[in-house]
Amino acid sequence: MTIMSFASFGYEGEIIKVEADLRRGLPIVDIVGLPGSAVKEARERMRAAIGNSDLPFPQERILINLSPADQKKEGSGFDLPIALAVLQADCALDMPVMVIGELELSGRVRPVRGVLGALISGSAAGIEYFIVPKENEAEARIQQGVHIYGVETLREALECLYAIETELRAEKDCETNTGEKNGGTPAQEAIDHTGNSIFTAASWSEPSQADAAANTGTGGFFEEVYGQGELVRALHIAAAGGHSVLAYGPPGCGKTLSMQRFASLLPDLDPKTAEEVTHIYSIAGLLPSMRGHDVRIKRPPFRMPHPNASLEGMIGGAGKCMPGEISLAHGGTLFLDEAVQFKQTVLQTLRAPLETGTVTLSRAGRATTFPARFQLLMALNSCPCGNLGADGKVCTCMPAVVEQYWKKLTAPLIDRIDLRIPVFPTQAYGLPGKPCYNTADMRKKIAASDKIQRERYAAYLHKGFNGGAAGTPVHNKAVNSSLAGAAQSAAQLSYKNVHLTPSALLAVCPLTGEAERIFTHNAEKRELSGRGSHAVLKIARTIADLAQEEVIAAPHIEEAIRLREWSSFLPFFMH
Repeated sequence: MTIMSFASFGYEGEIIKVEADLRRGLPIVDIVGLPGSAVKEARERMRAAIGNSDLPFPQERILINLSPADQKKEGSGFDLPIALAVLQADCALDMPVMVIGELELSGRVRPVRGVLGALISGSAAGIEYFIVPKENEAEARIQQGVHIYGVETLREALECLYAIETELRAEKDCETNTGEKNGGTPAQEAIDHTGNSIFTAASWSEPSQADAAANTGTGGFFEEVYGQGELVRALHIAAAGGHSVLAYGPPGCGKTLSMQRFASLLPDLDPKTAEEVTHIYSIAGLLPSMRGHDVRIKRPPFRMPHPNASLEGMIGGAGKCMPGEISLAHGGTLFLDEAVQFKQTVLQTLRAPLETGTVTLSRAGRATTFPARFQLLMALNSCPCGNLGADGKVCTCMPAVVEQYWKKLTAPLIDRIDLRIPVFPTQAYGLPGKPCYNTADMRKKIAASDKIQRERYAAYLHKGFNGGAAGTPVHNKAVNSSLAGAAQSAAQLSYKNVHLTPSALLAVCPLTGEAERIFTHNAEKRELSGRGSHAVLKIARTIADLAQEEVIAAPHIEEAIRLREWSSFLPFFMH
C-alpha cells in the first residue's frame, strides 16, 4: 500500500509520497525529505500514539522518507500518514491511498486545514481512496467520485487501511479470474464544467453556518435603510452588473449601514465559484466542523477588514502562502470602511486583482495563484473632520489637508471605481415610518438582469466561436443547447457587465442616436480615460438591463454619467 499525503502551499500544494523502511539497528526513527519542525516532532507523537492505541511498534530502525525531497514539508497533517506507513511497511500492494491527519498522544486524530485542496489534487492525480479526520469528513465529501473514510483514532485508520487492502485484493483476484475489473463507483466531477454554471438561474438561499464564516459584516436587509435613494440605487446597479462603489459624505449619514446590506442583493454562487470559495476557506482553516452537514459555501462572501490590516493580511502570503482578504472575498464583496485609513501600499495592491480577478504570491522560489474576483465597496468621510459639503456644518480642514486626504486613494485606484456616490444626512427626524425599500423586489429585478446578461454573454461567445464579425450587435435571445461548446470554452470567464472586454462592448452595447451623442459629448468634455469611457458604457448597459431594455437610451447614459461624476465641493484634481 502506497501512503500519500499532501503539503499545502498556497492554492495548489503538492502530493507527497510517504515511505517507511525497517532495518536492523537501534529502534530509532529518522525522517528525511526536508521536514519542517512540526514534521520532525511527528516521530514522537507517532510513537506515543501507536503505543497508547495498543498497537505493536516495530523494534527495528525506521527511516521515513517524504518525497519529493527538495520541497519543504510543514504542518502536523503528516502524523497519521507517517504512523500508517510504519505500521504497513511490509504491505505489497502498490495502490495509492492519501492520508491526512494530526495525532494526539492518546491516538485520537485531530482535524487539519486544507483537506478539500488535498482531495481535489489527489483526485486529479488518480487517487481514489482517502483517509481523513472525522471532523474534516463533511468537507472532504464535497469532492465526488472518490472513496472517503473519516476516522477518529489511529486504530480506526489502520482498520480502514486493512479494509481498502482487502477490497483491492478482491478486485485484483476478480480481474485475474474473469479478465474484467470491478471499477466500483465511477469518478465524477464535483462541478459540471460544461457551462451549466452560465445558465443557472439566480437564486437566494438562507445562509448556513458555513456561509456565516465567510461574512464578517453585520448583514441585514434594505428594509432597515431609510432615505439615501441615490446610494441604494447605486448599490442596486452594482449588484446587478458587478460594479465597484465608493460612497463619501459626513459621518453617521448611512454609508456603512447601507453597504453592509449589499450582500443581501447578491445571488447564490454558481457551483464552480462555490467550490473555489470553499477551497480557499479550507486552506485558511475557516470552514466549520459540522458532521453530517454540507459545509460548502453557497452565499457570496462579504469581507470587512479593519483599517489596520497589513499587506499580507490583505493580499495573502503569510505562513505557507495563506489567502488574504481579497481571496477570501472571491465571488463576493470586499468592503473597506474608512478607506483612507488603510495604508496606501495596501490600497494600491487592489489595482491588479480588480483587473485580473487573481493574485499571484511568490515566496522562497515558489509561486501560487489564488482566485480574487471580488466587488470593491469603499466608504469614507468627505474630509478629515467629516463636514465638507454638508449643509449647516462648517468644515474646519485646510484645503491642503483635504487634498492630502483624497490623494491617499491615488488616481489609478479611483479610476477603477465605477460608481462614486455623495451621501448626506436625510432631512427627516423622529422615528422612521414604513420601510422605504423592499429587498425582495430588488432581488427580482437583479434576477431578471442576471438572466439577460447570461443569455447575452453566451450568445456573444457563440457568435464569436462561429466566426461572427467583431462589433456585430448581439441580441438577447433564448439560449439553447448549441451554445454549450461556447459556454464550456468560457468556463473561467465572467458574464457580468463589469467584465466586458472592449470588443464585447461594441457587440452588446447598442446605443440610440441621442445616447451616442450624449456619450461622445461628455467623454470629450470630461476628458475621460479609455477605462472611464468604457465604465460609463458598462454602467449604462446594467441600467438598461434592470429596465429590461435591449438598446441603451439617453436616460441610461445620463444616469451612468451622473453616478460616476464627483461632487463639486471636492478638490479640483478629482474632477
